[in-house]
Amino acid sequence: MADIDYTIQATVRTDKGKGASRRLRHADKVPAILYGGKGEPVSLELDHNKVNNMADYEGFYSHILTLDIDGKKEQAILKDLQRHPFKPKLTHLDFQRVEKGQKLHTNVPLHFLNETTAKGVKTEGGVVVHHVNDVEILVLPKDLPEYLEVDLAELNLGDTVHLSDLSLPTGVELVELGKGEDHDQAVVSISAPRVEKEVSEDDAVAADAVPAEKSKDDADKE
Repeated sequence: MADIDYTIQATVRTDKGKGASRRLRHADKVPAILYGGKGEPVSLELDHNKVNNMADYEGFYSHILTLDIDGKKEQAILKDLQRHPFKPKLTHLDFQRVEKGQKLHTNVPLHFLNETTAKGVKTEGGVVVHHVNDVEILVLPKDLPEYLEVDLAELNLGDTVHLSDLSLPTGVELVELGKGEDHDQAVVSISAPRVEKEVSEDDAVAADAVPAEKSKDDADKE
């Protein structure tokens, strides 16, 4: 886990609307909102470049962040992040307050271990197929993991890891499994590689030598 300080300096934003947001972005600021918990929603402005650099780290999306709002600190998680369609710019961020003792409903990424050395890959020529790259969890703030690990070392060709096979840290629940057995979706599998049939030169010559089927009109002329 990278040793990163996920503290974001923020200022309460009173000037709202599309025009105000455009002015913020031109000033290298980015609009954001903090909501949830016992407090009222608060519109914020953040330093774009600092937040954009922080967003390069995976932990930014699953870590408990600290918002320093005009000197008052709030714990939060990132719930949504919007980007410009073609510029390397953030356009808006949504944060949800973290309340001590209340479970968080959030997503965490999966880290796949031993992909190249798994039995089904190294000795059987299989390929790893990812079905999901993150999972939705319920967890108390103190137990929030930055990611979950999935070890593929012992997987053979044809094997599949499902949600119910994941090793979960204490206090972590998978939201999908709480919906019933039919939601035990596949996470990762090792499959046989697709092999496209190659047409040999002899086969191509033989195919060209086969006369085309005569049309009904041609048969009548004969």
